[in-house]
Amino acid sequence: MLHLDHLTVIAPSLAEGVSHVRACLDLDVPFGQRHGYMGTHNHLLQLGETVYLEIISLDPEGRAPARPRWFGLDDRTGVRRAWDDGRRLRGWVARTDGIDAFLAGRESIFGRKVALPPDSPSFDFAIPDDGSLPLGGAMPSIIDRRGKPRSMATIADLGARLRSLVLAHPEGAAIVKLYRELNIDRPPEVVMGADLRYVARIETPDGLKELV
Repeated sequence: MLHLDHLTVIAPSLAEGVSHVRACLDLDVPFGQRHGYMGTHNHLLQLGETVYLEIISLDPEGRAPARPRWFGLDDRTGVRRAWDDGRRLRGWVARTDGIDAFLAGRESIFGRKVALPPDSPSFDFAIPDDGSLPLGGAMPSIIDRRGKPRSMATIADLGARLRSLVLAHPEGAAIVKLYRELNIDRPPEVVMGADLRYVARIETPDGLKELV
């Protein structure tokens, strides 16, 4: 079974990502960490239980990895285009305890397993060879934490709690079918839409708000 791990706002820059989340949720999300092995960095926010929000972008001071970055972040034009089109909450990550079995026969959608960090791996992440989001973001990226839960102690808790995640998609019925086949716990609610867009409804100290 796949479990919802975290949501991803994919931003042209961290400053833009943090500003957008502040505008949506009225919360200032603090810095998380740098991924030296991917040339990316993030800000992190707890969303209840073991689920969290990640604002991620290419790190302009980071070193380019030997392979394409995750979350399509090498495609700067594509990231900017989606951002300017209002598609900022671009996807989500699902957790499995058996990534090899899960990926068998599904590499064309989810990519291949990459052990990270490369010098001392603590988790595995599935990344398509070109670094793109699985099915443009309609499918989750897959993580296997090797039996160790993500420590929430290092992620800010500002009182935000995820209430629902909705995906609008022009082929909604096909996406629902795939979600069922993948046995996903807490999958997004899927509705018909002209293009792929996510809306997360999040309870905050100031009431229910939407992150897009």
